[in-house]
Amino acid sequence: MNAPTGPTPVIAPEILAFYSETIDESVRLTSAADGVLEMVRTQELLRRHLPEPPARVLDVGGGPGAHAAWLVKDGYIVHVVDPVPRHIEQARRTGATAELGDARALTADDGSYDVVLVLGPLYHLLRQDERLRALAEARRVVRTGGLVVAAAIGRYASLYEHTATTWLGTKERVREAVADILTTGVHEPGRKGFTAAYFHTAAELVEEMSSVGLGDVRVYGVEGPAWGALKAAEQHSGAPLPLGSPLFLAALEAARLAEPHPALLAAASHLLAVAQS
Repeated sequence: MNAPTGPTPVIAPEILAFYSETIDESVRLTSAADGVLEMVRTQELLRRHLPEPPARVLDVGGGPGAHAAWLVKDGYIVHVVDPVPRHIEQARRTGATAELGDARALTADDGSYDVVLVLGPLYHLLRQDERLRALAEARRVVRTGGLVVAAAIGRYASLYEHTATTWLGTKERVREAVADILTTGVHEPGRKGFTAAYFHTAAELVEEMSSVGLGDVRVYGVEGPAWGALKAAEQHSGAPLPLGSPLFLAALEAARLAEPHPALLAAASHLLAVAQS
């Protein structure tokens, strides 16, 4: 039985429209090589830290259940919370339970989960106080000694992405957006190409998680420094890059080799922070 639906979440209309009408998030991690790299690396990193199944996992901002699907197959008990109605219906098809909800006001009881994943909400909470509310809620509902994992878009991701697509050199509006992100971390509402979003540095992510009482925070660069090469190869060939290709395998190995080198965190598209409650 699916858990009851919580209060209707407050979500910016632009963000709701982006995920309801503009893109299909259910295929983002399978339709392009850089998305597959993100999925493979996220699985690697989570499996390194997750407790043994059947632990209880709360997937906050879990979207259509891309991660819930493999977690359920691995034997975990997964509940998805997301503010987009389309995503809730998709997430329930994975075998997880799901409810419409808000990362800043979870309906779960204190200490009721072994693991809380926050792999999407921090992107779309532009104000730090809202991001801290979401992280504090994650800490509240995880058991003592449990795991909280949060993802962020890296501050420099747009620079690398739009270099790979060549839009940085050909579209003035893209150049202006990238310049603003590098300065402020914010992709302003109303700009084309993406919805309103915040881009973290690794240091900011550690500071935000630590400030709500989470400890032993460790940050990983998910895709490593070579993900832009995958995007460029697909962009300029006009065809999907075979996932067993030498370029994909090299990018994956680059991400693994980069892990012990903090300076290379800045080159990843996404950051993944793992912490203990």
